[in-house]
Amino acid sequence: MQINSAKKNNYYLGLMSGTSADGLDLALVTFDENNKLEHHASYYQAYSEQTADKITALYCADNNNPNNNEIDRAFELDVELAKLFANAINAFLVQEQLNGDDIIAIGSHGQTIRHRPRAKQPFTLQIGCCQTLATLTNIRVIGQFRRKDMALGGQGAPLVPAFHQTIFSESCDSDSDSAENSIHNSSDVFVVNIGGIANLTFLPATNKLDVIGYDTGTGNALMDDWFQLHNPDSKTNYDKNGDWAAVGKIDNNLLRQLLSDNYFQLTPPKSTGREYFHLSWLKKQLGNIKPISNQDVQATLTAFTAITIVNAIKQLSTNNTNITKVYLCGGGAHNHTLKSQINQQLQSESQSEENKYELLLTNQKGIDGDQLEAVAFAWLAFAYDKKLLSSMPAVTGASKSCTLGTVYLP
Repeated sequence: MQINSAKKNNYYLGLMSGTSADGLDLALVTFDENNKLEHHASYYQAYSEQTADKITALYCADNNNPNNNEIDRAFELDVELAKLFANAINAFLVQEQLNGDDIIAIGSHGQTIRHRPRAKQPFTLQIGCCQTLATLTNIRVIGQFRRKDMALGGQGAPLVPAFHQTIFSESCDSDSDSAENSIHNSSDVFVVNIGGIANLTFLPATNKLDVIGYDTGTGNALMDDWFQLHNPDSKTNYDKNGDWAAVGKIDNNLLRQLLSDNYFQLTPPKSTGREYFHLSWLKKQLGNIKPISNQDVQATLTAFTAITIVNAIKQLSTNNTNITKVYLCGGGAHNHTLKSQINQQLQSESQSEENKYELLLTNQKGIDGDQLEAVAFAWLAFAYDKKLLSSMPAVTGASKSCTLGTVYLP
């Protein structure tokens, strides 16, 4: 694309690498004098199979038996990913005919390899060394967004509800510097991101209720892992369009077993990750039922993701007389079988209650759903520079709001 020369020197770069470990997303963003963002361009760099394997091997499926030399492997990968991030950023700048001086800062999420919000001493770990990235690109990096919230007693996740509020609230007090400013939507709004883990943000129609956000449970993680295990020769490492799941039948015994996990009984704030929902967890659940076909497992996993998302929406909806808008984003939004099941369950709920649901994509708000999180981290870097309160205690459980992030200079 052709960059407007008047906007040079005014860009933020958002960098996101999710728990699906398929690749990294970059987003080029500017903000005007009213803090309104404009998303100009995107870039995607797929990970090699070797890099993806290095990442997923560090998720540590067995808490009691961590893999050998995992500290060495984690922090070698910390630097390796930073170098990969830097190469992708340099290629992106060439593509957009920009140079490092045109970028105010990079907002980097990094790659989560461990998230333990309920440990005796809660912690979270994102790699992709921010200092190495700043040095190699010669651009300021703002990263480690989760840690201050955790230091304040929060779960450090999800991070994006404050950003979602700025984009998806239909009316918002733009003079406030707080992420928890009053909102007055004409209807309830949900933003559902279906990555490896699924999370939602609830933007209520009334300012008498708090914005709420949490991880609903597994998104694509178990579906991807099960598909890869039983389709090793597939050209994709995921169930494209949900076609394989569509062949199978939902097994109610397995579905009940999956839904009985304690995570779904927890009240928010709550967050989770692939160190919790993994193949070993799934195989343990399968051991409690009669054997079923591999396709039936996939179909049931797809229904499992859909039900846990819709259950969360149902629990939060205020049953107002207007249509509740549900925006989907993330890789799961491309899964036709999953999307159809979410819609069917929402419409079934509409028939039994006054509340009516409209299933949408974030693209209908002008932001590509595959890029939304990368854009969010550009916004978090901007919020850091402007000293905006970018955390939401009602979401994470922290003792107070704060400006998230740490700066790393070239």
